[in-house]
Amino acid sequence: MHIVIVGGGFGGLQAARALARRDVTVTVIDRRNHHVFQPLLYQVATAALSPGDIASPIRWILRRQRNVTVLLAAVVRIDAEGKRLHLADGGSLSYDYLIVAAGATHAYFGHDDWRASAPGLKTMEDALHIRRRILLAFETAERALQGIGSDEAGLLTFVVIGGGPTGVELAGALAEIARHTLKHDFRNIDPSRSRIVLIEGGPRLLASFDAAHGAFAERALARLGVTVQTHAMVTGVSTTGVTVRDASGTESQIPARTVLWAAGVAASPLGRAFPEHIDRAGRVRVNHDLTVPGHPDIFVVGDLATLNGPGGTPYPGVAQVAMQQGTHATRNILRSIDGAAMRPFRYRDYGNMATIGRAKAVADLGWIQLRGYIAWLAWLFIHLVKLIGFRNRLSVMLQWAWAYMSYQRNVRLITEEDPGA
Repeated sequence: MHIVIVGGGFGGLQAARALARRDVTVTVIDRRNHHVFQPLLYQVATAALSPGDIASPIRWILRRQRNVTVLLAAVVRIDAEGKRLHLADGGSLSYDYLIVAAGATHAYFGHDDWRASAPGLKTMEDALHIRRRILLAFETAERALQGIGSDEAGLLTFVVIGGGPTGVELAGALAEIARHTLKHDFRNIDPSRSRIVLIEGGPRLLASFDAAHGAFAERALARLGVTVQTHAMVTGVSTTGVTVRDASGTESQIPARTVLWAAGVAASPLGRAFPEHIDRAGRVRVNHDLTVPGHPDIFVVGDLATLNGPGGTPYPGVAQVAMQQGTHATRNILRSIDGAAMRPFRYRDYGNMATIGRAKAVADLGWIQLRGYIAWLAWLFIHLVKLIGFRNRLSVMLQWAWAYMSYQRNVRLITEEDPGA
């Protein structure tokens, strides 16, 4: 039996690992040759870690699984009836069972024109682009005070749109960069006077956490100098700033040259292979056994799938859901091969965590609620354990220790040419 897995993220990689030592042939296809530990992408974007610290080649990860072949290719179409995948280079690949774990990208809620002005954070390329924009903002402001180059308002104003974990982590890291890391690096500007604004459309931050965690995060960000605006809907984004409408309906403009998007995600375009089963975000509505309705040989897992839990609400698009679904899909495939009935997916929630700058975090672990320093230590430990590869764990641990002692972020590199230079 030939099982093809599309995507080398958390769901796809977990599915491939679960098939180790099984009497099946497995092919893993991804458009990139590496797996990225996405929970730490924001640390690459804010110059705390290098790309290689949180990424590993997929081939290296699966090197000991003799039944796995890894292909670098982009799947552009799924022929469900013909059981064949069509690739961007014109090639194709047949399968007996298919697991689609293609993930998600950014959603701008019908305003795709905002994408260029407000980049999101989903891939390593996104992280490096954001790092470049952040560091260039300070360089441009330094030139402006010398009368060289731009003199527009908002050069040292940073706006983060979205008050979920990614938005909170980005805002906290930006505050630390401005207040500590770059404080003494410039002669004309004072980075510590930068303005960081976090915009959330809902009533509070970290809506998926306990309300007390959201309140703690808002207080912690305020102590870092971050301005938090809740009940604020973004109505416009441009290269010069953000337009926001508050709860009373009043619109105001925030001049800002650096805007970052952390407000929403949209599923991979591969979901369009099943148009009758996709929701408004492009996710595929799957059966409880994770198969696509009418296609018992196709499983969709992770951010591309939507499935309601026992409470009637969809499972969240987080790594632990994708990993558990990847494992469950492989088990159901093996049951199907053996002629046994497939079983419904049951999610075990291990909790949520988010950092809020230096030595502060929140952790909702179900059986215990943690806030502050102890939550931060738990966050450090869990993320180190989950990283793939001893080298990555050691490198990240050493860089975190140095950053904690020195307040420094050592990967402050602008690695792309500035077109305006």
